[in-house]
Amino acid sequence: MKPPNDLGFVHIFVPAEKTNSPTLLLLHGTGGDERDLLGLGRELWPGAALLGVRGKVLENGMPRFFRRFAQGVFDVDDLKTRTNELAEFIDIAAEQYGFSKRHLVAVGYSNGANIAASLIFLHPHYLAAGVLFRAQVPFTPDLVRNVSELSVFLAGGMRDPIVPRDQTEQLAAILESGGADVSMFWHRGGHELGEDDIDAARTWLRDKVTKRVAA
Repeated sequence: MKPPNDLGFVHIFVPAEKTNSPTLLLLHGTGGDERDLLGLGRELWPGAALLGVRGKVLENGMPRFFRRFAQGVFDVDDLKTRTNELAEFIDIAAEQYGFSKRHLVAVGYSNGANIAASLIFLHPHYLAAGVLFRAQVPFTPDLVRNVSELSVFLAGGMRDPIVPRDQTEQLAAILESGGADVSMFWHRGGHELGEDDIDAARTWLRDKVTKRVAA
């Protein structure tokens, strides 16, 4: 395991343990850091390379990937700027660590899932797939780009007090309108991540994504 480095973002990279494995881009929720989702990444795809990234914005001392004005009310200009910075980081990291964006799978939770959705909207060819837990619509795109080669797993909470169900459904509709292959899963609890989420996402990755990213 390599220690945190700074190629534009504080991050950590764990090389793949198995050949033909993807790289999981791990994007934490509010208050997390570059190590926060390493365990989740290992559960979702044993042996994959792991690239954990820390958000640059601090909210009451807690790292985030972009600013917000209130819960669920995003600073869209800042979000787009930070998304472009993340795309630049992916380019640099791919060269530094020798992985292909064709084999890159974004795994995001809450705030991290929202910037992953923004990355899909603005830079749709930077990922092979996305696993987005508790995501909402980051902003309404003026133009929905062609994402027909992208597979996305969205997991929402049926009793989530932070992300309304219609937000997750609207995000799915936007992605599908661009041609993405979208799968939905509903956790019976709230905003927290459950074992059922992880099991469903792992099964989805095995069934939908393995052949694509391991080719």
